[in-house]
Amino acid sequence: MSWRYNPVMLPDLQLNDHLRLRKPHPCGSYEWTVIRLGADIGLECKGCQHRVMLTRRELAKRLKANLTIHEENKEETK
Repeated sequence: MSWRYNPVMLPDLQLNDHLRLRKPHPCGSYEWTVIRLGADIGLECKGCQHRVMLTRRELAKRLKANLTIHEENKEETK
């Protein structure tokens, strides 16, 4: 069985997004800010400013909600 990359399963993130993870950080906060994008995602705890790096796949498992609302520019066709 071959495994393939599935972009639908991995979160679409932008810098400074506010995320809520499933389990709390030891400081008690569930909320994190995205500070780095790439193969690994850099997160900063909003409670104690601790920084961690997670792979996109690991973040997809731990992510509960993206609290940032992104406005999408939709072009109207005439």
